[in-house]
Amino acid sequence: MCLPSRPERHPLCCIVPPYLLAHLARSRVPRLRRLADAALRTLVATEQLRGARNALGTAGRLITISTGTRRRTIYDAAQGSGLPGTLVRGEGEPASRDVAVNEAYDGLGATYDLFHDVYGRNSIDGRGSRLDATVHYRQRFNNAFWNGRQMVFGDGDGVIFQRFTRSLEVIGHELTHGVTQFEAELDYSGQPGALNESVSDVFGSLVKQYALRQSADDADWLIGAGLFARGVKGVALRSMKAPGTAYDDPRIGKDPQPGHMRDYVETEDDSGGVHINSGIPNRAFYLAATAFGGRAWETAGHVWYRALADVLKQDATFKDAARATTAVAGTDFGADAAAIIREAWRGVGVSFRGASSKPKESQGADPHRAKRRPRRAASRARRRD
Repeated sequence: MCLPSRPERHPLCCIVPPYLLAHLARSRVPRLRRLADAALRTLVATEQLRGARNALGTAGRLITISTGTRRRTIYDAAQGSGLPGTLVRGEGEPASRDVAVNEAYDGLGATYDLFHDVYGRNSIDGRGSRLDATVHYRQRFNNAFWNGRQMVFGDGDGVIFQRFTRSLEVIGHELTHGVTQFEAELDYSGQPGALNESVSDVFGSLVKQYALRQSADDADWLIGAGLFARGVKGVALRSMKAPGTAYDDPRIGKDPQPGHMRDYVETEDDSGGVHINSGIPNRAFYLAATAFGGRAWETAGHVWYRALADVLKQDATFKDAARATTAVAGTDFGADAAAIIREAWRGVGVSFRGASSKPKESQGADPHRAKRRPRRAASRARRRD
């Protein structure tokens, strides 16, 4: 969930979508009253934070730090709302006794490593910005968010949600909102907003896959795996492989994501369905990555990153993203790769005629990798279920 601080720009980005929290907050079952109250407080708190987001600028990000230099700082809010809180661990310091502190520290590092090692990016802003995070935010806070300057993690209510530092892809997802903020600045409404959310899901998943050195076929393609407490009928907040199947529990509702344009949801809620319809480009990426095979960050991830950094505009639609990624694939990997990307988008009902404008020259990519052709035939995308 992202709450815009001004219409459609630089939103406050939260991992749990508003419709899930709203469903929980509406519960009238007496034994769920405490959970409903916690969900309502989370919704109210995130709405209040929307105003505070206006005051956050780019201070502290104007000095360029040499690439390859991690700078992580972890703070403890001690169940309060003041940010950033008390400093509890800095870069290179020993592990804490607090598991949430260590999970946040490691997650920031894993996200930095993907963007630096694979895409040559110097931290979130491209200039070596410090990566800050606060743990133990408020009491029973059912969310984690990027506020334009830092990560913030709640501990969950212990019944529906566990602590939000548990999920590596959640950390990668939220920090990628920062990358988008400094690159395409995708508007947070309708299809551009759904692309904004999808890009964060894509690289959130790739952060985990890169850290675990998983192939595309081995990855779980889940966003928020491990967040639900025992007894909740669900595996994650979203599934990139099979949108709409991540959870189905009477306390939180059923995963509403479509995986094809024929099921696209027209709604004014959720900033025009940004968390709902993001399932469509999510599945397109999954189809492309598994059609290429091997490690998803190498080819499909490279294409999506280049499209985000060099091609996509603020008001990009799904067709714009399809054109952009197809053009990048053709420029950097050749005609076979472009065919795979085009077929992946067709697989979710997004097709186009003509070509996108030529992407900018690749920066920071491995030139040998850019010349390599995918080993799998484009037809594999059609065979994926």
